[in-house]
Amino acid sequence: MFYYVLKYVLLGPLLRLAFRPRIEGLEHVPESGAAIVAGNHLSFSDHFLMPAVLRRRITFLAKAEYFTGPGIKGRLTAAFFHSAGQIPVDRSGKDAGQAAIREGLGVLSKDELLGIYPEGTRSHDGRLYKGKVGVAVMALKAGVPVIPCAMIGTFEAQPPGKILPTLHPVVIRFGKPLEFSRYAGMENEKAILRAVTDEIMYAILKLSGQEYVDEYAAVVKAAEAEAAEKQRKFPRMPLS
Repeated sequence: MFYYVLKYVLLGPLLRLAFRPRIEGLEHVPESGAAIVAGNHLSFSDHFLMPAVLRRRITFLAKAEYFTGPGIKGRLTAAFFHSAGQIPVDRSGKDAGQAAIREGLGVLSKDELLGIYPEGTRSHDGRLYKGKVGVAVMALKAGVPVIPCAMIGTFEAQPPGKILPTLHPVVIRFGKPLEFSRYAGMENEKAILRAVTDEIMYAILKLSGQEYVDEYAAVVKAAEAEAAEKQRKFPRMPLS
């Protein structure tokens, strides 16, 4: 119930008024039945803007940290995400991927929309990164279409680290559903999962126009953070 109050009474109208998002291709999102909406992830605002423009309820797999933050702010954030119907997923440990897949399949088994960011984390520099194969596993196991989605302008409105977004033109673009029934029963074959995931990421790339990086975002971010830490500890000596 609170989901629809949030969408139609509280947050939805505010977001539409503030960002005035232009929506393209909304007709590609089915009005009923299970489907996966797979999008790029540029900003914390993405969690709210996409659901605000969809006619149907959509459930996202959200990182568990949103539900376990410290203090009053953490409790309020957790309550908000729970009320909005988002599902916490622990991304640590070797079984994290399987847990996310189980949760996602549970949503799809109820003929609902599942939202997922195949990159696995927000882009820290606005580029599109290599997708993880969990989206392919769920699409093949559940036998559902995947609707690619591109968020455009949300990185400029609220880049990582910025608490309050600034006003910036936003476009939310949905592409034609991708069908993978030709791969039914092949969800355990690594080459097939990679091919399906790459097809999804290519569709997102065409919609978004981003620069593509054929590496996982988390790996690139970790490498850049390590390099920055080394530079901090061992700055170059000035030339005499």
